Amino acid sequence: MKHLFTPEMRAQLAASRVIATVTVENVEDAKPLAEALLAGGIRAVEVTMRTPVALRVLQVIAENYSEMLVMAGTVITPTQVRQVQDAGASCAVAPGMNARVVQAAVDARLPFAPGIATPSEIEQALEFDCDILKLFPAEPMGGLKYLKSMQAPYAHLGLQFIPLGGLTAENAEDYLQEDIILAVGGSWIASASAILSGDWAGITHRAATAMQQP
Repeated sequence: MKHLFTPEMRAQLAASRVIATVTVENVEDAKPLAEALLAGGIRAVEVTMRTPVALRVLQVIAENYSEMLVMAGTVITPTQVRQVQDAGASCAVAPGMNARVVQAAVDARLPFAPGIATPSEIEQALEFDCDILKLFPAEPMGGLKYLKSMQAPYAHLGLQFIPLGGLTAENAEDYLQEDIILAVGGSWIASASAILSGDWAGITHRAATAMQQP
């Protein structure tokens, strides 16, 4: 799996720092959402597969905003792997470590970061040569202190993590200061309620604030 994440994609994720994690209920919101995020400096978005229109939203953003790295989130079945790839996802992530889903991503040659929360799940991911992993739920599991302790036995493998769950504008920078963090998932930037209400200015402001952190 590690060879599927190209050096260019890794560099783009690292430069992004913050990945806007979004759940979108209406396709019409896809373009103004992408434009609001880009205006604030966000260049990576994770569209979660939690709504009936999620695939179409992903497709609209991927087709119209080439400067945006479009990721699929909450990919939990092999069928979804094929669907998000067909819709234009550059890569995908999941909340858990499902061997069938990871194998489907390997077969499809879709860069994929499975979700982990325990050493056993890290080792399951290593069976597929995954070296970019999603820590979920990050803060409820113990946050950065827990992650640093859990990954210590695997430090020689050069694993990198994308934490999501409970992160805020206040604690995200603590994660980003660590070399083991590739980027953080930020659901606070464009919450479902902010998207539904069309608060594009607020989304741009939160995106800009996140990107301006030292």
